[in-house]
Amino acid sequence: MSKYGTLVMGPAGAGKSTFCTALIQHLQNSKRPCFYVNLDPAAEEFAFEPDLDIKDLISLEDVMEEMSLGPNGGLIYCFEFLMENLDFLTDPLEDVTEDYLIVFDMPGQIELYTHVPVLPNLVKVLMQGSLNIRMCAAYLLEATFVIDRPKFFSGTLSAMSAMMMLEMPHINILSKMDLVKGQVARRDLQRFVDVDADLIDDDPSRKPSDEEDSKNYRDPATKESLMSGSAFHKLNKAVAELIDGFSMVSFLKLDVQDEDSLGAILSYIDDATQYHEAQEPREPKEFDADMEEQ
Repeated sequence: MSKYGTLVMGPAGAGKSTFCTALIQHLQNSKRPCFYVNLDPAAEEFAFEPDLDIKDLISLEDVMEEMSLGPNGGLIYCFEFLMENLDFLTDPLEDVTEDYLIVFDMPGQIELYTHVPVLPNLVKVLMQGSLNIRMCAAYLLEATFVIDRPKFFSGTLSAMSAMMMLEMPHINILSKMDLVKGQVARRDLQRFVDVDADLIDDDPSRKPSDEEDSKNYRDPATKESLMSGSAFHKLNKAVAELIDGFSMVSFLKLDVQDEDSLGAILSYIDDATQYHEAQEPREPKEFDADMEEQ
């Protein structure tokens, strides 16, 4: 018997916990059970109380105080400690049935997804062995990044790095779409959804042009010089072409206030985990009985 889960990831401020809250509410409205796992040892407030919380095992605040570590080092220590005490995570998940969607709310430090092997090792434990969870990673990137094209491609590169590092079914999501309504034309937005490398060359905010840049001297140590000009453009162009060469990243659009948007994201998660293929037809009374047991 398989279990089903989604790993909600992305940089800090991308809206991961908000998405988890909206997804859980959507599942409840659909009378579908879920199991909420918080794996962010620094999280403090929850709209829905987690069924399993890493802070009951270890918290980032305690690690930073007792081990004299910074936030990033402390977070990696927390996950290494979790890997040494996997029974804390795996034992409760053993009892979760195939009807549930297990939602893993992850921290925002992208080092976990791109630099160190601890998260890939954790994913292997969850997807293999007795748990046998069919997992789909959901990587969130804030939609406001499309306003700043170099920032957008930087975020897209981190999403691609996570895809290659984790080696699991993966969807990428532009979150907070409500914040860019009216700022980006629908036609232009589609180029971000499908990640068009030519967006770098077509950036209207790029100035001065390469020709002007070569004629006008500017102090290379200033922030304006570092974040603009021909050298900065060539770097961003190289990043965009690297992403385009792999052809791995495209985005889904998310507005957590829109039930249709949430339903569409959930359908992609279910397709990636093959949830519906393993389900048998059930009577409505059976769903009601499951919800009463929660």
